[in-house]
Amino acid sequence: MTLKDWLEAEPFTLTLSSGFFSFFAHTGMLRALEEENLLPQRLTGTSAGALVASCWAAGMDTSDLKGVLFKLKRQDFWDPGFGWGLLKGQKFQGILKDILPVKRFDECRAELSLSAYDTKSKSTIIINSGELIPAIYASCAIPFLFHPIHYNGYRLLDGGIKDRPALADVRNDERVFYHHIVSVSPWRKKGSKALEVPTKNNMASLQLYDLPRSGPTKLKVGPEAYQAAYEATKKALQRNVGSDGCISLAV
Repeated sequence: MTLKDWLEAEPFTLTLSSGFFSFFAHTGMLRALEEENLLPQRLTGTSAGALVASCWAAGMDTSDLKGVLFKLKRQDFWDPGFGWGLLKGQKFQGILKDILPVKRFDECRAELSLSAYDTKSKSTIIINSGELIPAIYASCAIPFLFHPIHYNGYRLLDGGIKDRPALADVRNDERVFYHHIVSVSPWRKKGSKALEVPTKNNMASLQLYDLPRSGPTKLKVGPEAYQAAYEATKKALQRNVGSDGCISLAV
């Protein structure tokens, strides 16, 4: 069974992992699914994955999101200010306000769950109701880069701290297609669980190696990452799903 066959067989949840500025790669992957009409009925995401999952669930197609990302410049979200992080995050939230077609979870076209990290309990918090913008910001608030956000009594940071794969709100029997961004983070210990592709019953996974890496000072690399992920996903859809459900490709 090819990955395309697997996705066509039954409804599925799309799960998008953390991965610094990997929203370009997630968008390229999702574009390939859109072209084949392989659309999820539910999405979960954390950090960069939360951004892409939320924009799509809120009604943006990937061509809209691509247009936003390809025009993105550092000054568009760069707002340094005193606090537990370099950036206040007000400009980032302003971008979300401008681009999201809807502002609440219950207005989305597909069910959506985002992971964030509560600094007090040191645990993952699932956000799947209420306002979208603060929830997306919380899941994307990379430590030391963005200020944490106070939300519903929590003080929240990037969901990838404890739930890098964004699987915390996935049921054991849920049918999942998981896009894993391979981590090259220098602070991940060798052998860390965060570096592994998780396994579960009824889950197909795609991990792409050697993607161009974007960042605040390397946004020009983003379109390359988008295109590489798009082309690799098109190939992956024709690959057979192995017994472990995982397809790995170097771009």
